[in-house]
Amino acid sequence: MRLGTSLTALAAAGLTVLAGAVPAAGAAAAPPPAVTTCSPAAPLEQSGTERPAGPSVGLCVTVAGANMTVTAAADCACAVSGTWTARRGDDEDDTASGTLGGRAEYPGPGTYAFTATVRVGAAPRTGAEPLTGTAKGTFTLTAPKPAAGHRIGVAPPAALAPGATTTLTYTVERTTDDGDGSARLGLIGEPGTGIRLDSTDVRCVNPLTGRYPATTRSAHALDCALTDLQPGRPATVTVHVTLPADTCSTIVSRLGYWTPNGQQVAGAMVNGPTVACR
Repeated sequence: MRLGTSLTALAAAGLTVLAGAVPAAGAAAAPPPAVTTCSPAAPLEQSGTERPAGPSVGLCVTVAGANMTVTAAADCACAVSGTWTARRGDDEDDTASGTLGGRAEYPGPGTYAFTATVRVGAAPRTGAEPLTGTAKGTFTLTAPKPAAGHRIGVAPPAALAPGATTTLTYTVERTTDDGDGSARLGLIGEPGTGIRLDSTDVRCVNPLTGRYPATTRSAHALDCALTDLQPGRPATVTVHVTLPADTCSTIVSRLGYWTPNGQQVAGAMVNGPTVACR
């Protein structure tokens, strides 16, 4: 290769990188665009023989990276709320679930049968009672499931015991070079059970609820702000869990993180292990 030609090519390539057309080495890849798929609206399925004909309700599924959102809309001037479940194939255990309009973990490509239990609010001008029923849709999702950039572990795996304090150690790992060391670990017990989560780790706090000055802290939850996650250098958080006698509660764990790409931001919510109660 001639020297003059190579210098010209290198200069052009350098200008292309500066212009942003080609990502520089080590830069985070741009997140995939969100993809929304909707099913045709169908009359709301209501139980009982005395029910009036309800509105038509359709479901939509939006997949964005590691997350998905399921929404429902009715052909009336009314709000739709509720919950949903999805089953892939004939496997009863291969399911996902969530709240309409909320973010859930994307389980990966496949054909899913979605069933939503919905509440359709009547238009204010009619004064009618809200309707409840079931909306269904079948969706073939093709987006690949991104590799998880973070992982949560807990030890020991033993279940919680009523009337005792159990010490758990959570390990949070960042497994890719994308993004930075910031993430937020959330641990949540069942409200109303009397469970209490405590930690002497300065990165953790029981979250505040209510409005100042009448605020309280939620003893059943713990919020830990981690800022030093690096591949190969996991962070550990020690938590003391106290249960009243004759009371049980599970603990779920979630990790939220962001992946900056210039001034564009992508992120994900990772589900961690659930600690059971015996």
